[in-house]
Amino acid sequence: MRGSSRLDWGRAENALSRRHAMLQASGAPILDLTLSNPTRAGIPYPAQAIAAALADPRAILYQPAPQGLPEARQAIADYYASRGHPIDPERLLLTASTSEAYAFLFKLLADPDDEALVPHPSYPLFDFLAALESVRLRPYRLAYDGAWYLDADDLRRALSPRTRALLLCNPNNPTGSFLKRDELATLIAIASEHDLPLIADEVFSDYAFAPDKARVETLVAVNDVLTFSLSGLSKVVGLPQLKLGWIHVGGPPAEAAAALARLELIADTYLSVAAPVQHAAARLLDLRPTVGRAIALRVTANHRAVAAAVAVRGSAVDLLHAEGGWYATLRLPRIRSDEEWAIDLLDRDHLLVQPGYFFDFAEEAHLVVSLLTPPEILAEGIARLVARAAG
Repeated sequence: MRGSSRLDWGRAENALSRRHAMLQASGAPILDLTLSNPTRAGIPYPAQAIAAALADPRAILYQPAPQGLPEARQAIADYYASRGHPIDPERLLLTASTSEAYAFLFKLLADPDDEALVPHPSYPLFDFLAALESVRLRPYRLAYDGAWYLDADDLRRALSPRTRALLLCNPNNPTGSFLKRDELATLIAIASEHDLPLIADEVFSDYAFAPDKARVETLVAVNDVLTFSLSGLSKVVGLPQLKLGWIHVGGPPAEAAAALARLELIADTYLSVAAPVQHAAARLLDLRPTVGRAIALRVTANHRAVAAAVAVRGSAVDLLHAEGGWYATLRLPRIRSDEEWAIDLLDRDHLLVQPGYFFDFAEEAHLVVSLLTPPEILAEGIARLVARAAG
């Protein structure tokens, strides 16, 4: 079959995946520190309340609303208001996921072979999402000197005549670094100069480890340039299976209104957001004090535990500074690559971690672990990792 070049990624497994599959087939017990599914992490969920929310009889009626049902958009606006960020629900457009939100935005902003700038390191799914829309990605650097920061000079060098958008994750995945107010000012200045919109992935913004007045929690209040802020139930209340995301459109009123109108046309073509989850949105977002808080407590406590475990005398492992999110980044001696470290830990310690190159770390040797991991598994896994790094 002669297929689309957008799918020319190859199907060969990487070396780590092959080793993992072999160990699984042998029945060997593996400590998995890569868990990203909150519903499999031992987080308590009020199953009856979720089921009741989805049983709303209004979902029987088909009410196509490309922008999203007004009551669902109001529930999301109430969520932002509860965080101290009032928004107009008319500035929201619902999607089935954040991934779909990216697809809509690439359709809105770019023609085939146009470009978007993305931070490195960051979310590995960007490459696939962009390729499926025939958009090219150009990286700009997040640098580290004890804390992560935006390399504005590198971002400027990445600009080209085909650049159509600046993407950022706030906080970044996996580094856990939040955008700072001075960095936002820099991004707005660059975006204004080059007539570029900002796309801010804010799915982890509820999961800060501690407050910081220098931090930007969300870009929903940005009106200087066209700005798209993305989030959804997947992370806010740990419900990825219910498929509800959203785009908040900020910016100068005329530009924002035009963008929303075109997004609504795109959404009307697919009508992908299911009625039950829209009718349930308010009750599901009301789970933040229970499910969301349980996840926040888990990742915060696990981050502290990892920090304590690698701080032991003689440890060869460094925990890179993070401010939030669901992941921790560890730096190991550069005597081997991060892939070699990951394979060695899997082979010798039956420990599964993610090598830094999965997230486009520019330097060796980094490993990424999930802070969603049940605490007893994480503690044992980090102990094995520290011991292996010590030789």
